Amino acid sequence: MALTHKATVMDEKGIMQALRRIAHEIIEHNKGIDDVVLVGIRSRGVPLAKRLQAHLNEIEGISIPLGILDITLYRDDLTERQDQPQVHTTDVPFALDKKHVVLVDDVLYTGRTIRAAMDALIDLGRPATIQLAVLVDRGHRELPIRADYIGKNVPTSSSERVDVKLNEIDESDQVDILEQ
Repeated sequence: MALTHKATVMDEKGIMQALRRIAHEIIEHNKGIDDVVLVGIRSRGVPLAKRLQAHLNEIEGISIPLGILDITLYRDDLTERQDQPQVHTTDVPFALDKKHVVLVDDVLYTGRTIRAAMDALIDLGRPATIQLAVLVDRGHRELPIRADYIGKNVPTSSSERVDVKLNEIDESDQVDILEQ
């Protein structure tokens, strides 16, 4: 079934402002960034985490560690998928023990991706806390998961899709709502 464009809910400027605000919220919530690390979930969580890292560096004057998490093998729908999953590398080159991990993703929907990401993180160490930063929260949770930092709440119907485009992957920055 073909999807059509319904609305653009964030443009390049909106995404930049949301990430800058989230960076300030991370600093305020953690009383600085001394024990904070960022971990981006592949694929669009990674460039978002890099942008957050740049904002935090600009504000605080120090660069915080950044990791990349692939959750493919932690997904609960692997047996239901028709195609072979693409497994990429996880690169978290620092200890997570006693750190405040800010997990970064583009869209929070059912919560299943985040549950898988938390399982993957716990396999790598024992963080003091796991916090969640998302660009868009669209609702429709199936698991009791909520974001600590949200760029924009976008109420959607289950027949709609949130399409995040980032320059690093898609050569444009915007968030669109698509409908059937």
